[in-house]
Amino acid sequence: MARIQIELPERFAFATEIPLYIGHINYGGHLDNALLLTLVSEARVRFFKSLGYTELDVEGVGIVVVDAALQYKAEAFHGETMVVEMAPADFNKYGCDLLWRMSDKESGREVARGKTGIVFFDYGPRKVTRVPQGFLERVGAA
Repeated sequence: MARIQIELPERFAFATEIPLYIGHINYGGHLDNALLLTLVSEARVRFFKSLGYTELDVEGVGIVVVDAALQYKAEAFHGETMVVEMAPADFNKYGCDLLWRMSDKESGREVARGKTGIVFFDYGPRKVTRVPQGFLERVGAA
């Protein structure tokens, strides 16, 4: 079976630190796979906040996650601090991918990488809408 391969950019537009708590750890003593996306979701919220947005208000519209792919690289353990880097890429008229990498702050060990596909969504009529021009300009994609 072919494995997912995710190519990352040379530079990331954003980075944040997230500590691993005991609730993130599974019976195997390492980061639970289901909770990895929870950490990535937290990083995504922080990414939008760094741009002056919330996930419900990006230039007057929100976002919806439409797909996600990830690739595990190493274990992560209770007490470690993860650095999650994120950058938008692969824009289309309705959205883009948010590429991300999670690494241990102390050692630099890459724990996981992935991409989260988002589309912009107008919650009034509940319809997908075009990527806001202001967002494109803020992330340097205009």
